[in-house]
Amino acid sequence: MTESNLIVTENVVVSLDYVLTLDNDREIDRSEEGTPLEYLHGHKNIIPGLESKLEGLSVGDEKKVTVPPKLGYGERDPESVAEYPHDTFPASLKLEVGEPVRMRDSESGESIEAHIVEIQTDTVILDFNHPLAGETLHFLIKIAGLREATGKELSHGHVHQPGHNH
Repeated sequence: MTESNLIVTENVVVSLDYVLTLDNDREIDRSEEGTPLEYLHGHKNIIPGLESKLEGLSVGDEKKVTVPPKLGYGERDPESVAEYPHDTFPASLKLEVGEPVRMRDSESGESIEAHIVEIQTDTVILDFNHPLAGETLHFLIKIAGLREATGKELSHGHVHQPGHNH
């Protein structure tokens, strides 16, 4: 299959122009002009509710896609908000409401991102939910390009930019 007649399907690299808004029509993200988002279709590189709606599209196709929370970043989990004493954080770290912080899970050792919700006298309240959890996402998309994935991209499960090595 030549690149000119490719469609969005598993193992195809998709170049995607997009604008993302929330229910209140507030734009929260967009691809930069001339720099579309590239991802390897069918490899869970983007949220499932968007990826599934792109299946079968061709270069130049435009579409509006609405993604409910469960197919985007999930519902907000009130259990994912926690309070930590100030001495949990290095003294050199400037704590500000809304700022992201990286924490390490004490059981798995994994790095987890949270954002500061509130700073109290003795504690800091962190929210470990994704910032877009609980939000319905509205995408205006255009397929900017399609190409066959390379063998390395397929074996690694993601797009490689020129000069990418690992």
